[in-house]
Amino acid sequence: MTTSPADLSVPELTAVLRDQGYIADRGLATSLLLSLKLGKPLLLEGEVGVGKTELARTLATMLGRDLIRLQCYEGIDVHHALYEWDYARQMLHIRSLSQSEGGAADDDLFGERFLLERPLLQAVRAGHGCVLLIDEIDRADDEFEAFLLELLGDFQVTIPEVGTIRADTRPIVILTSNRTRELHDALKRRCLYTWIGFPPAEREVEIVRTRLPGIGGALAGQVVAAVNRLREMDLEKPPGVAETIDWAQSLDALGVDSLTDDAAIDTLGAVVKDRDDLEYATKSIQDVVA
Repeated sequence: MTTSPADLSVPELTAVLRDQGYIADRGLATSLLLSLKLGKPLLLEGEVGVGKTELARTLATMLGRDLIRLQCYEGIDVHHALYEWDYARQMLHIRSLSQSEGGAADDDLFGERFLLERPLLQAVRAGHGCVLLIDEIDRADDEFEAFLLELLGDFQVTIPEVGTIRADTRPIVILTSNRTRELHDALKRRCLYTWIGFPPAEREVEIVRTRLPGIGGALAGQVVAAVNRLREMDLEKPPGVAETIDWAQSLDALGVDSLTDDAAIDTLGAVVKDRDDLEYATKSIQDVVA
């Protein structure tokens, strides 16, 4: 887009996101706009499958920027997130030096040419040319969360052998959390915050029909109503909006235009992703489809 999103109003940003297929309520659109205007990271917490990651993808597409994604997991550390040394090339270089006349030492063994950039370093160097997605930060441990503070506060990272590398311009940074654990206040203070819950039924129908234009309104409404009943059940993993879309798409792929008990059972694996939940929902299918 030619106009900077930071120059838009909340309704205009909402409309631009809608044009990209992302339906945002006023609260989310306002938080995103403030993040863009103030240059602060945006922390999105919410249920699984409600569109947190998708917002970052949509924003990157909308702005024509690269999406750099860091997927967090238990045990992630600086070498997976920031940089590694290319040890194979370093060993080859050492070997070539030892075979050359004089075998001179090389002070550049830990220089830039042997540095392998990982997502955080890529984002610092890309600056405003990227959207950095730090996905599921709640899956990382406290030490990694603390490591992120320098990046989120000053948009710089420190590599002992190289020094401090600062971003010339600030990338757009989106963090997501499913709230499997509480994040520390130090990280939250560096971010704007918003919670994304399950949308109201009418908005979820709109989301389904926006993502799947060929789906009829009646089927979309039936699927959304059934998903909301599943969410009210005692399931281990309640379905998100992503699963609602998957279910509607699966039914449409089979040529189904009305959600019957049989059609629901045949396609239930598109929306329920846990064995015990699947058995429970199958036994209660009449309550789901009612």
